[in-house]
Amino acid sequence: MDSVVILYKITAMNRKTNNNILVPTDFSDVADNALTHAITVAKAYGNEITLLYILEEGILGGLFSGSQSDVMRDAIQTKLETKAKEIAATNNIKVHALVDKGKVYKTIASIANGDNFDSIIMGSNGASGLEQIVGSNASRTIQYAQVPVVVVKQNTATAHGYKKIAMPIDLTIESRQKVEWAIHLGQKFNSEVHVVYTKSSDEYLQRKIALNINLVNHQLKDSGLKHEVFAMEDGLLDNFANEIMNYSNSVKADLILVMTHTEKGISEMIIGTLTQQLVNRSENIPVMCIHPHETGFTYDY
Repeated sequence: MDSVVILYKITAMNRKTNNNILVPTDFSDVADNALTHAITVAKAYGNEITLLYILEEGILGGLFSGSQSDVMRDAIQTKLETKAKEIAATNNIKVHALVDKGKVYKTIASIANGDNFDSIIMGSNGASGLEQIVGSNASRTIQYAQVPVVVVKQNTATAHGYKKIAMPIDLTIESRQKVEWAIHLGQKFNSEVHVVYTKSSDEYLQRKIALNINLVNHQLKDSGLKHEVFAMEDGLLDNFANEIMNYSNSVKADLILVMTHTEKGISEMIIGTLTQQLVNRSENIPVMCIHPHETGFTYDY
């Protein structure tokens, strides 16, 4: 099956399909979990997959020189090409292989942003030794990437799709972009959406919250998706990430949807660490981190 393309520099990659999932790999188990996850999504949406291996210049230059470096590069090329061919043949999807060099998280984000990828699916808690430890770069990739990033842990290779989606909602306009993604994913996987929010003891804020949740309810109802709404008490705001995780685990969610950069609490105080906390603490549930867009909402995932 001639569906594998080997590329060595990002400048040689001229495809602008916007139908391509970028999957960084270091050949570790957790990277393979992310790949399994990506295959499930690619099959559902008719996506292509690009496997990406990044050679960090500092490591490559510090440990190897001359012919040794070339040998290592050739070995990685062969291994990645073989893996891509196996995935393509087994799953009947188009798979590309890309070898590049640079800072891992910056290179991943640059490729995804510059070549119109629609998403990144990557592992967290990567390998050790000479492998590239992709997982340690997940949180930094989220900060730089302009496309959604799905972070998959060691125990989160969801092969059956997203049957239950947990979605924390706040008062920001950007937060409501998650609803569009929940609908987009939910209609493909016949998902049940679980909306999580925090009540407020402040009467004015509570009215705003009620209006916001009512809007979300109408959007989900109009989409035809099953959904439930869970309200947390105001006093739990300081432990919002913990409560989201507890609730998500209790309903056996397959995905948690969060926004990057602009997550706020119901009191409209910025709690920018929420996304990071969820990514770090979610051992069994993939976390999808969506970069907010100021002008409209588009997706091709």
